[in-house]
Amino acid sequence: MTDLRKERIKYITAVVLYGTIGMFVRFVSLPSEEVALCRGLFGSLFILLYLKLTGQHMDRKAVRRNAFWLVMSGISLGLNWIFLFAAYVTTTVAIASLCNYMAPLIVILIAPFVLNEKLNVKKLPWVGLALIGIILVSGVIGSGPVNPRGLLMGMLAALGFTGVVICNRKIRDISALDKSVIQLAISAVTILPYVLVMNHGLVIPADLRSVLIVLMLGIVHTGFAYCLYFSGMGTLPVQTVAVLGYLEPVVSIFCSAFFLQEAMSISGWIGASMIIFAALMSETGS
Repeated sequence: MTDLRKERIKYITAVVLYGTIGMFVRFVSLPSEEVALCRGLFGSLFILLYLKLTGQHMDRKAVRRNAFWLVMSGISLGLNWIFLFAAYVTTTVAIASLCNYMAPLIVILIAPFVLNEKLNVKKLPWVGLALIGIILVSGVIGSGPVNPRGLLMGMLAALGFTGVVICNRKIRDISALDKSVIQLAISAVTILPYVLVMNHGLVIPADLRSVLIVLMLGIVHTGFAYCLYFSGMGTLPVQTVAVLGYLEPVVSIFCSAFFLQEAMSISGWIGASMIIFAALMSETGS
């Protein structure tokens, strides 16, 4: 097996793991924000252990040099998870995931203002197509609207995701794993006060299933998946990364429909296809 094929398999594995997170969250008895907290905590600890076992050392100078944007990206990641995990349990996993994947299109619109990048007019039709898609997914046209709170949580998650993307564009000359450790740790710190306020303290799950799923989401779906994800991203061509990255919402929709039995109207399926196609074309097209 060639090295490139191995890296492609690593990247696909990571993306598929990300796509199944929403499905597993539905089987946890903990509040969604506590699941997000554990994901950041266990994920950062796993990567720290991985760095230790592989003899790698964190570049403290690079961390200090990028401290501001690392902190801001970690806060954005924490907010993304708070709202996304809330969306997972408030609306369908498919709708939550699709709302979250509006982020790359939001970045296109705000990049001229926050990144001083020239607006690519050729990408605007894809933004418009995605907006039509989210209207169809929302149910406003078709079989009636979905839970508005779930839709709102999903769109707020997209704004958090947008913040992550913008901040990461500002970070320079630091390894992917070093960056991940800091971002995951900061995300946990960001989520902790929210958990304490919302639940008047930490809630300990009573059932073994919830404990095992939370551990799996932190260790396998975050720590392990991040290592695979950044390994593949650092080797594969940019266009390949962009195309394969959109397996995540596809997997989420599949899990929502076939494992959770969450129904979506025909207009919803059309809208979902439009969002994924638009987001994909916006990254791979000119």
